[in-house]
Amino acid sequence: MTKQKSKHASAIHQDPGGAGPTISRIIVIITCAAAIVAMVQGSRGLTTTAEFESVSPTPIATPTATPTASAVSDGSSPATAAADAEVSEAAMARPAVPHVGIVAGHWGHDTGATCPDGLTEVEVNRRVAELVVQSLRGLGYQVDLLQEYDDRLPDYLADALVSIHADSCQHIPDATPPPTGFKVASVVDSVVPEEERRLVRCLTDAYAERTGLPTHENSITGHMTGYHTFYDIDGRTPGAIIETGFMWLDRDLLMQHPDVVAQGIVDGVICFVEGE
Repeated sequence: MTKQKSKHASAIHQDPGGAGPTISRIIVIITCAAAIVAMVQGSRGLTTTAEFESVSPTPIATPTATPTASAVSDGSSPATAAADAEVSEAAMARPAVPHVGIVAGHWGHDTGATCPDGLTEVEVNRRVAELVVQSLRGLGYQVDLLQEYDDRLPDYLADALVSIHADSCQHIPDATPPPTGFKVASVVDSVVPEEERRLVRCLTDAYAERTGLPTHENSITGHMTGYHTFYDIDGRTPGAIIETGFMWLDRDLLMQHPDVVAQGIVDGVICFVEGE
């Protein structure tokens, strides 16, 4: 093998053309090979580019937007508009939670009227007021139990406010009419007179029907129509004050049946708020 290798080497040098032609042929071969490689690579590159250019880009689908209130108002989708209209009507038909304020007269301030045996008006008022609040809350109302001079009263805004009081415990045997019955009043210079008249009427009718007591309108005084709370609350809040009965002749009803007294007031509030 060693000799064969030497023979090949000596043969190159013995070529009649000499070293120049041999080297030139090698250079030509290398150049051709490089050209062929370049052509192949270029051909691949051109093909790839041509392939990209020949492929049409896939269009991007634009997502369909969910119909909104504005789309519905534009009438873009009748079916969606009808469905949204039904939801809107249902929402409008659903009443807001009624908001009512109940004042327990004299509570947190003084005793109010007092009977010879020590029974105080504030006891009667607070017991009835608590029952009213409990009943209205059970019906789903938002109700505030308020003191006579409650810090929440200034600019108080609600669907209605009712202040609960009881009448005197004086024994007046010869009074005409006798000191028995109830009375309801509102402020004289109301900002919402129609609403307050309706509140007074609802309370009067409902309380009379529930308790059986007569009205005692001739004993309505300026202390009722000028009641200080009417001037504390927001003028848009319909307000009324009720004297539930006299602590002398109507004592049995007030003390033994406070639930009936309270229900009469609840009935009146419902009549006013719900328009019954």
